[in-house]
Amino acid sequence: MEHTQETQTTTESKRQVTLNKKSRLGAGDFPLMIITLILVVFGVIMVFSSSYYDSISRNYTPYHFLVRQIIWVCGGSLFFFVGAMVDYRFWRKVAPWAAILGLVLLCLLFTPMGHSINNATRWLKVGPVTVMPGEIAKLCAIMFTAWYLSEKPNRIRSLLYGVIPVVALGGIYGVLIIKQPNMSTAITVVGIVGCIMIVAGLQKRYIMLAVGAIVAFVFSLNTVLRGTYWYDRFASFQDPFADPLGDGYQVVQSLLGIGSGGLFGVGLGKSVQKSLYLPEPQNDFILAIIGEELGFVGIMILMLVYAAFIWRGVHIALNARDQFGLLLASGVVLMEGIQVLLNLAVLTSSMPPKGINLPLISYGGNGI
Repeated sequence: MEHTQETQTTTESKRQVTLNKKSRLGAGDFPLMIITLILVVFGVIMVFSSSYYDSISRNYTPYHFLVRQIIWVCGGSLFFFVGAMVDYRFWRKVAPWAAILGLVLLCLLFTPMGHSINNATRWLKVGPVTVMPGEIAKLCAIMFTAWYLSEKPNRIRSLLYGVIPVVALGGIYGVLIIKQPNMSTAITVVGIVGCIMIVAGLQKRYIMLAVGAIVAFVFSLNTVLRGTYWYDRFASFQDPFADPLGDGYQVVQSLLGIGSGGLFGVGLGKSVQKSLYLPEPQNDFILAIIGEELGFVGIMILMLVYAAFIWRGVHIALNARDQFGLLLASGVVLMEGIQVLLNLAVLTSSMPPKGINLPLISYGGNGI
């Protein structure tokens, strides 16, 4: 009799776990899922369009990048549904370990496991599998910052116990990422950490101090970076047409593509810049091809879709059950928003060219 009761209890427990998972999956934000689906499908279409000639030139088939992007989308979708069934409070438990994991992965880049492409060591390669620790570091930074500042909400008011530990994590991550070199990801990580601190209630005097430090750093770049790799990148964006065949080449081709698109674009699949003029058009500069083929109207519609994505993310954050949920959701939204702004800034030569993808659109598995 007791054995039967124990069996029934176990069965009921398993059933309850299954129902909880289904409930979490069904309780997701449906508009956000639809918006994400729209961006991903549009991304697959534009990756195929932008990579057509590059794929033929390098792989003797126009479908190489398309097939790989579809595989990445399928893998990302699997992670999406698995993640949707995990209670977000689970990430609170693993947040300290996530911070350590991010640090370890970034350090491994400076070992024989680090894989270099175009003089940048941003990948870990084990057999045929490559991973970008910088992308993982973004999520680790979000989890740690959300956990640390939500454990004791008043921590953010303390310079010693609240501000310094979080800034230290962002700073360490940032330095290790810059050494790859990868300035754009470093800016993104530091920006995410700083913005989460503001959401958590960072005092105005610290915000003003940070703004002052950033302004002073920007104005000192000409002196501090002169003669370095970073100085050449910084100087090229100010007038890319001064060296159109050198450091300014990619930005010049990007601007020519956007300008050629005009208001409504030249038509889907009819870009000229993707015909081996713009390097790697399916990656960081895919928005230039979108602008050329779909015009200013196409880019504006895409930006409105991103705005809707961010709006739904903010809605989720504001309706979170606790402080950790608020900061975690805010961090994810900030990560996407910052990357979109940086990508748009690079595209329009408003900042130095950086290797930052357009979330859910650019080719590769890191943004899916």
